[in-house]
Amino acid sequence: MMQLTRRDEQMIEWLSVVRMADIDAIRWALSGLKNGHADDPVTVRRANQWIARMAEVGLVDRVRPMYRDRQIVWPTHLATGRAAPALFRQTMRHELAVAAVSARYLARGYRWSRDHIPQTVLDHQVDGVATKGDLVELIEVELTAKKIARYRLIHQHHGQRIAGGVSRVVYLCTADVARTVSREADRFIFRDDRSRLITLTVFDQQGKWIGGDHDLWRTDRT
Repeated sequence: MMQLTRRDEQMIEWLSVVRMADIDAIRWALSGLKNGHADDPVTVRRANQWIARMAEVGLVDRVRPMYRDRQIVWPTHLATGRAAPALFRQTMRHELAVAAVSARYLARGYRWSRDHIPQTVLDHQVDGVATKGDLVELIEVELTAKKIARYRLIHQHHGQRIAGGVSRVVYLCTADVARTVSREADRFIFRDDRSRLITLTVFDQQGKWIGGDHDLWRTDRT
């Protein structure tokens, strides 16, 4: 029987959080979990070897949809006790984009977790929480702009969490959505907190990562 390494276990744990990932995210996550910090992902060959090894023992499953140019990987019921994710195009596009961001945070030594479940209609759940030491970043992946009226509630919620000790709120967007998010943040977040909500254009309309792989770590990101 194949012996799982600690990194194998961590990868399965990570996949159970993000639900699914493409080969690009797998490459970054493998690199980060191996070294604790990585400037570059592992090779495609190394990532495919890991996927094949996990598939052989039934811990991951994979598919290559006709409308995507990369295979999609998710943890099986054996690995997580949960059913396979629904592979609907819109849901999958967003979840894969979240995984792409999450993997890059792992490569910089952050831990990635889900946000708390909203308790009221006035509460808001972000796409992920990245923590490293005292740093706490709330991550929003936005590929399609929300209705303008929703941004008032969402940004007020972000402002409250920034005031409560969150280091930053980071929006990873398409170009059009980044402009909308920034404009509405200017309206609804207090001036003293505004610099701690940042927007980066890193995705195209299909949810594919187009940013430089180090855009998240630019010195001017604040």
